[in-house]
Amino acid sequence: MSTILGLDIGTEYVKAVLSRPTKKGDLEILGAAKAKQQDGSMYAGAIADIPAVVATCEEALVSAEDQAGERANLTVVGIAGELIKGNTTTVHYKRSLPDRPITESEMQDIIKKVQQKAGENARRTVALETGNDSVEVRLINSAIVSLTIDGYKISNPIGFKGSDVTILIYTAFAPLIHVAAIEKVCAELNLDLLTVAVEPFAVCRACLGDDLDSNFSAVVMDIGGGTTDVAVVDDGGVEGTKMFSIGGRSFTHQVEESLGIDFASAEAYKLQFDSGTLDDALKSKVETALSRNLSVWLAGIQVALEDFGDGGNGSLPRNIVLCGGGAGLSLLQEQLAMSDWYTSLAFARRPVIHLLEVAELPNLIIKDGIELDYSFATALGLMRVGTDTLAGAPKENRLKARLDKILQN
Repeated sequence: MSTILGLDIGTEYVKAVLSRPTKKGDLEILGAAKAKQQDGSMYAGAIADIPAVVATCEEALVSAEDQAGERANLTVVGIAGELIKGNTTTVHYKRSLPDRPITESEMQDIIKKVQQKAGENARRTVALETGNDSVEVRLINSAIVSLTIDGYKISNPIGFKGSDVTILIYTAFAPLIHVAAIEKVCAELNLDLLTVAVEPFAVCRACLGDDLDSNFSAVVMDIGGGTTDVAVVDDGGVEGTKMFSIGGRSFTHQVEESLGIDFASAEAYKLQFDSGTLDDALKSKVETALSRNLSVWLAGIQVALEDFGDGGNGSLPRNIVLCGGGAGLSLLQEQLAMSDWYTSLAFARRPVIHLLEVAELPNLIIKDGIELDYSFATALGLMRVGTDTLAGAPKENRLKARLDKILQN
């Protein structure tokens, strides 16, 4: 069976994880490594210097392959940034012949129309934000959230009769220039690119594992070096994803500017503050700087979540799952857990904050000697997206499997 490489090209680090899918639906983790990015290689989660990123990816890739004892066959790469547009579109479709059973070709036509409409909306939004009316976007991920016929929720519409079809489809689009940069990196590394995946969507797939009928519900926050990616998952379906350009590096920059020191020293102070080993004379100054940036970050979270919940058709999941390298900052976790940042949003009660551990992710078999923490969640999810792309859903009677060719990335 083919090996799959999950390549998480982050602002701060590149993470490479090599795995092999098993017949039971598990992912056997064979090797993993990370390498630090060069300054200026990335900007707001997107590739800014292709040769520099290629060099860092090669460093991580070689280490992961050496640990695995084999080379990667297929690669899935994550994509992030504020210009990635992921939303759930609701379409109400009235069938002209309700007594006829629904066919796959009919569903294919509906889904293509939804994707086309969502793509037009994404292009207009990106064009407005960039001031470029000729910007091109590409469909990256597409997945069915739910489907009802005449008000009755079903998992597979094929063969059903009915008049009113309501379908919710999550779609994510990225500017073509970002996708082309990823393709160039893979070409330089001689990697066979299987697909590109929106990173918060990939983290959600890691949480769901092989169980596509899971009732997992959570707000997933992937806090990287340059961006924070937010995904809302309800009853196993991704309702939408949002991203904004504040990550772990912005906290370090705030310390750097407030104390008038270089970036490396600021990063060291930040880590020492978090571990409780910082000198008392500096502790209050670093805490003030981190708190100032944290208030801006929380405002970004509020903006990212304001379109979900009561603004739509329900309330936000109470469980908040944190991952990514920036998620380990204890002050950030404390503010999410104890402050009133959530009160203007559609949470029924105070959210419960949880730092994701790899041991909690389902359907993973990790080779002895491989150490993975919450910062590897995206790379692990990318491999899960890869298995979806290769094989579709495990059971052929499921909607996601029957329509796999339509919804493939």
